[in-house]
Amino acid sequence: MHPRLTPTAALLLTIPPLLWAGNAVVGRMVTALVSPMTLNFLRWVLCFGMLLPLAGAVLRPGSALWPHWRRFSLLALLSVGSYNALLYLALNTSTPLNVTLVGSSAPVWMLLIGRLFFGVPVSKRQTLVALLSVAGVLLVICRGEPDALLQVRLVTGDLYVLLAGVGWAYYSWMLAHPTVEPPAIRADWSAFLLAQVAFGLLWSGLFAGAEWTIGMGHARWGWPLAATLLFVAIGPALIAFRAWGAGVARAGPAVAGFFSNLTPLFTALLSSAFLGEVPHLYHVLAFALIMGGIVVSSRR
Repeated sequence: MHPRLTPTAALLLTIPPLLWAGNAVVGRMVTALVSPMTLNFLRWVLCFGMLLPLAGAVLRPGSALWPHWRRFSLLALLSVGSYNALLYLALNTSTPLNVTLVGSSAPVWMLLIGRLFFGVPVSKRQTLVALLSVAGVLLVICRGEPDALLQVRLVTGDLYVLLAGVGWAYYSWMLAHPTVEPPAIRADWSAFLLAQVAFGLLWSGLFAGAEWTIGMGHARWGWPLAATLLFVAIGPALIAFRAWGAGVARAGPAVAGFFSNLTPLFTALLSSAFLGEVPHLYHVLAFALIMGGIVVSSRR
């Protein structure tokens, strides 16, 4: 079936950005309840428990996973192990809106990593898209004050998001070569996710352990933390992953790219509603620049 945007596909592709925005807002709200590395680890522990009944066979001895354990270990480090951990860490010093807007710099890192490590050429149109994305990100980093760039006044959280974006770009390029992975695992979304989560627990557990070792770990157990863990494990992880995969299959990755950039917009709305953080003019301009880049990239 030829990919096309149907109402069902549009709904499937709208759900993940909304849940990802909720992940950023909730992560900001619970900084006093739980430390970032611990939150990331507990989140994936719950995901592991939920996925095990669906795809536990992928972890059995003799499974097609084990000959490829090095690749899945690296995939897990770049996604489950570090990506969300860096985002939660960023939310300690930056706002959810800034985090999601700076995170929209992903097209820039996609181009750079594709050129440097995978030999993929960069077109003039892609360069223009990258420049528009960079302009939007710089506008957020300088908080609408260009002089701030000359004084190199960067919020630590913004740097964490940029680092997460670089890792996610390399992860995405690895996923662009699916023939390396066993077809039986790649075709089953739950098995593919469980394979990454299993290795990701080792990485995220290592980081959480280091966080507690240096005295920066904390967790206030109670229903607020329990509700948070259930949301970030079920919503932004399981539901978003499944809906995004189904939506991309129906509409194609090019169209899906438009929907992923709804995350900053949803974040602005949720931040205003739950955190009282009203968006500024530079947030609007940054979002316009980033969306402009996506429109340019999609034009034929």
